[in-house]
Amino acid sequence: MEQFFLLVFLALGGSAVAGSVKVVNQGNQALVERLGSYNKKLEPGLNFVVPFLDRVVYRETIKEKVLDIPPQQCITRDNVGIEVDAVFYWRIVDMEKAWYKVENLQSAMVNMVLTQIRAEMGQLELDQTFTARSHISELLLQDLDVATDPWGVKVTRVELRDIIPSQAVRESMELQMSAERRKRAAILTSEGEREAAVNSARGKADAQILDAEARQKSTILQAEAEQKALVLKAQAERQQQVLKAQAIAESAEIISQKLQNNPNANKAVEVLFALGYLDMGATIGKSDSSKVIFIDPRSIPAALEGIRSVVSDGQANPNELFSKQIPGLENNRSS
Repeated sequence: MEQFFLLVFLALGGSAVAGSVKVVNQGNQALVERLGSYNKKLEPGLNFVVPFLDRVVYRETIKEKVLDIPPQQCITRDNVGIEVDAVFYWRIVDMEKAWYKVENLQSAMVNMVLTQIRAEMGQLELDQTFTARSHISELLLQDLDVATDPWGVKVTRVELRDIIPSQAVRESMELQMSAERRKRAAILTSEGEREAAVNSARGKADAQILDAEARQKSTILQAEAEQKALVLKAQAERQQQVLKAQAIAESAEIISQKLQNNPNANKAVEVLFALGYLDMGATIGKSDSSKVIFIDPRSIPAALEGIRSVVSDGQANPNELFSKQIPGLENNRSS
């Protein structure tokens, strides 16, 4: 009998010792109640409690956790229905408040987030919900952090994953975007046509200016060429006359020297002047206009006699031989 009680005592003692030792993992905490009231908080590691008096009532992690909020229907300020899907990150900073201040902490957090999302979306218009997503997340973070502080919870981050309008709204938005794209395309087309017309007009104006400048330069160059041609022609005629005069002077000098030493000089002079008259008639006859030359045959011997006397004197200048007027010679022209 004594052995039986000893075994019972040893079993109860071992159970009490085993129940007094509590091991808490790293990143977790636990709350201990003694006779139904809060006693202490167990930190990570080896902890001891009083058997049969202390009881671990709540064990939870203090690491950051993620809470996924299912899609919820919201109404914007301009009465447009949208569906919002969010996710937020939170962690417990005060284990005692998280257990004793709220019943079912996670359910309370979900309802709090849904309420805040609907409140924030109701203050914005539809277009603002797409452009101010980061601003909405920041507002939700501030509001939730303040609202969950009495529960010993710290909200670290809030993200809006999807904002989906209703089917009718999406169709109207697509029509609006299509109209906006057509408008932009029409504007770009008209601007392109305007630029093309402007460029074409500028090209024509530039072409006309270049054409006028080219014609002006061509006229100037032609006038300068004509002027140079006239100058060169005048210089050539002058040079020709000078050379012709020099040739006449030299030939006259040679003829005068020959006539002084030749006894038949008189007949030679008559023949030369006759040939000269014939050459002059041939030259005049080549002209396009009509000419009539009247020559008195009886005056030719008198002219030859005068030249013979001049030559016989030997005192006349050879250049004066052809420059003196021959008496009785008359040229009459009519066109």
